Amino acid sequence: MLKRTPFDQGDKQNSMITAHEVDKRFGKICALDGVSFEVERGTVVGLLGPNGAGKSTLIRILTTLLKPDSGYVRVAGLDAVSDGKRLRSIIGLAGQSAAVDELLTGRENLELIGLWYHMPKKEYRRRAQETLERLSLVGEADRQVKTYSGGMRRRLDLGASFIADSPVLFLDEPTTGLDPRTRNELWQLVEERVAAGATVLLTTQYMEEAEHLADKIVVIDKGKVIVEGTSGELKAKTGGAILEARVVHAADISRASLLMASLGRGEPRSDIDQRKVSIPAREGAELLLEAGRMFQEAGISLEDIGIRRPTLDEAFLVLTSGTQPLDIAKPSNQEATR
Repeated sequence: MLKRTPFDQGDKQNSMITAHEVDKRFGKICALDGVSFEVERGTVVGLLGPNGAGKSTLIRILTTLLKPDSGYVRVAGLDAVSDGKRLRSIIGLAGQSAAVDELLTGRENLELIGLWYHMPKKEYRRRAQETLERLSLVGEADRQVKTYSGGMRRRLDLGASFIADSPVLFLDEPTTGLDPRTRNELWQLVEERVAAGATVLLTTQYMEEAEHLADKIVVIDKGKVIVEGTSGELKAKTGGAILEARVVHAADISRASLLMASLGRGEPRSDIDQRKVSIPAREGAELLLEAGRMFQEAGISLEDIGIRRPTLDEAFLVLTSGTQPLDIAKPSNQEATR
């Protein structure tokens, strides 16, 4: 039986999306286990996690396509279960697969969305044309979608989610399969919508995308929220720095990786093409001197060695690997920014 929690427990007035202790199981598989987080009005939250972490299940619950087993979700002030019909009329959704009608043209698909939202004909035609222009589909606008490539269908599906100026947008891995130019065009559309007051929940496998767009990042793994914060805060949780060495000879990569494992925390990452090995580590000249000494004693010639700030990719790998982050001080206000 579906357990419900009163909305006056934990909701914030400025929250546009609220998930509270959400559980979902499929037989013996626990897809979501007590997931809780909030998305403030007019912000972008990036939902990150490995494949199978529960991201898409959570999106389906938030968009009324699936009911939680327990807990509750609320979007734009509406309960996603009891107010599902009303909620579906005010949200925009772009799922992982393009949901377009192959027998209609691209233009007809977009205009149909406007018709569903009861927009005046002049208005939905104008918005359809603008969307086609922004996503570089004008030349294909009057062709049947069945003649489109996979990337073109994806662009059209994304455009459909923007037609109605919905106050809340759910974008589930929206730029997968898109070329860099189209990805940038989509980023600009998202930024414009947020500047106009929209709220966006975005799942993505591209760390650059999350870092560029998200005001806050929520990381889930095995159905649980394991950490949330700004990009800078997540990077700090890896230990604050990355020790990186570039060897002269690619044949030394394996030995260099074993040596680096004793100097940092977690599994070293190797790039044979770049002849690089890196690992999360504490900052400090002492560590750099120790690393240089160990490489010299091992007879491994170095082209370069240094300590740098981690990327969001590296932070994500550490946070979802089960490795305990190093104990560090909280980041300064300057560090804890995107």
